[in-house]
Amino acid sequence: MAFTALILELIALYFQHVMLLQPCVMCIYERCALFGVLGAAIVGAIAPKTPLRFVAIAIWLYSAYEGLMLAWRHTMIQLHPSPFNTCDFFVNFPSWLPLDKWAPALFVASGDCSERQWEFLTLAMPQWLIGIFAAYLAVGLLVTISQFVKPKRRDLFGR
Repeated sequence: MAFTALILELIALYFQHVMLLQPCVMCIYERCALFGVLGAAIVGAIAPKTPLRFVAIAIWLYSAYEGLMLAWRHTMIQLHPSPFNTCDFFVNFPSWLPLDKWAPALFVASGDCSERQWEFLTLAMPQWLIGIFAAYLAVGLLVTISQFVKPKRRDLFGR
């Protein structure tokens, strides 16, 4: 999970700094949700057999759900542009976590949410993110359920 989230973050940075696509506010928030998934994977890898894994799963589920909701809203803004259905002009991070000030190369938004700057197989970036975050959420729910299912004991004699 950490590997896929890291690859997606690197792809986003490639789009921004090499292809010169301008990320919008929703893109930055979706990027933060992806960092949440990455952080959850790191927390889970630190101590997978301790109760800390439940913290990691909670971060994973929350980040995947929020990312899915953000990508859905972003897709609706792109598919149904309206002066009444827009995103913010600037990212709004808490005062105790000003990511746009600490790492502007990652978290400063300069694009328009309703503009489709990139497409692959007729889907725009937020539409791809809906599928990605839905997959993270589905796998996260399966992992959550598996935490409460006791595996069957299997031995050579089938007892």
